[in-house]
Order: sequence, then C-alpha cells, then structure tokens
Amino acid sequence: METNLNEQIVTITDKAVKQIKHIFSEQGDGRGLRLGVIGGGCSGLSYKIDFDEQKPHDNIIDLEGVKVFLDPKSTIYLKGVVLDFKDGLDGKGFVFQNPNATNTCGCGESFSV
Repeated sequence: METNLNEQIVTITDKAVKQIKHIFSEQGDGRGLRLGVIGGGCSGLSYKIDFDEQKPHDNIIDLEGVKVFLDPKSTIYLKGVVLDFKDGLDGKGFVFQNPNATNTCGCGESFSV
C-alpha cells in the first residue's frame, strides 16, 4: 500500500529536491531514495541515505516522479526533519536538520532524542 506523505513527515527543501533529481537523472535505475535512521554514531543514532527498492511497509514521499522511502521505524525519528542540500566552502552534501534532536555530534551525522 502506497502512502503519499508529501512533507507530512520529512520536509525536503527545493535545493535538496533539485539535487536528488540530478542524481537520479544520472543514475536512473528505477529505484528510489531511502532515508533512514540506524543505531550508531557518537550520539547514538545516525542518519542513512541510500538508493534502494521499495519495501512492503514503507512510507513514500513522491518528489515529482522520484520516490523517497521511509521505513516505519525510521519514520518515528524522522518526523519533523528537514532534508537540505548544502554546497559551500565548508563542504557539499545533504544535511539533516532535526528539531527533535536533544544532542548532535559535531559532524551532524548522528543525534539522540
């Protein structure tokens, strides 16, 4: 069952959407983008972003033809998160902004709630 959750769980900025579409145009293999949370990292939980296939219980965000998959367990930790894309002098890449995080590490890749 496909659930369309556009911006109800995760907000994806226009800049991040543009970058995701660019990546998919170069590597268009029919899969989607998976956002998730896994145990580990210096603050307890780490963000995960990867290409993947849809799984049976995924929540799905449709970005004008590009599917973003969120597994049910990760969805709990990703609620309210903003996914952005930064490309400046201090680096280039996707950035998670989590208003629910009580602690984050210096690199911004792990957090705790």
